[in-house]
Amino acid sequence: MTQTNTIAWPAPAKLNLFLHINGRRADGYHELQTLFIFLDHCDWLRFHLNDSNQVTIEPALADVPLEQNLIYRAAMLLKQHSAAPLGVIIELDKRLPMGGGIGGGSSDAATTLVALNHLWQIHLPIDELAELGRQLGADVPVFVRGHAAFAEGVGEQLQPVEIKEKWYLVLVPPCHVSTAAVFQHPDLKRDTPKQSWHELKQGDWHNDCEPLVKKNYPEVEKALRWLIEYAPPRMTGTGACVFAEFEHEAHAREILALMPTWLHGFVARGENLSPLHVALQQVYA
Repeated sequence: MTQTNTIAWPAPAKLNLFLHINGRRADGYHELQTLFIFLDHCDWLRFHLNDSNQVTIEPALADVPLEQNLIYRAAMLLKQHSAAPLGVIIELDKRLPMGGGIGGGSSDAATTLVALNHLWQIHLPIDELAELGRQLGADVPVFVRGHAAFAEGVGEQLQPVEIKEKWYLVLVPPCHVSTAAVFQHPDLKRDTPKQSWHELKQGDWHNDCEPLVKKNYPEVEKALRWLIEYAPPRMTGTGACVFAEFEHEAHAREILALMPTWLHGFVARGENLSPLHVALQQVYA
């Protein structure tokens, strides 16, 4: 018999407020420094438990085989920690763009780990959940841990930080950017000197991937050119999304209203504590 869980669990977007690439390691991975914050703009997942021992996702994502879907892989990883015949139908309300640099797939995977750890009563500690997340992707642990963070190494060294929570206008150009292709590209800038968090929080932030992505994805360059007329723009992650920050929601929405029809976009508030962990606190309250 299916046990329906009526709670919708958020999978929030993230922004990289800066992304500095410090070098390339012998194993091909990149040393980087970045600052993650969360947005109150989310995918939503509902988990309908059953004893079928199967994991099903509805609706299926177009062009993504089930075995490659990070939600499915997260659930299957977690199932290994229980001998019970755990099954679930996962209902996905997909609102975050794929290939946009705002962490949609990673966030969905993290929400799956956190929610099913509670619903399946597996009760893994947060460190173990984050380690499972790391097996799925470099950005998954920050979503599992749920706090704005300064990240170093290959993104696995996370230092929780508190920054001023502002409003963000996020533009979604009509293209998907491959993270792997960006990091493998010979023209990627890889020599930004490392700095301490104390130094970085005083300084001029940039994204080392932005020049390369602008060159190879004209839609991203066009979005940045449009946005710079109203506010200093930046790209998040490896793109394609670009953003600008505002002190007041109304100002961001004024600019959103002027957005040309070839773009999509949204306004969201920056959050130090992930909406996922706000939901988790409410579940345990």
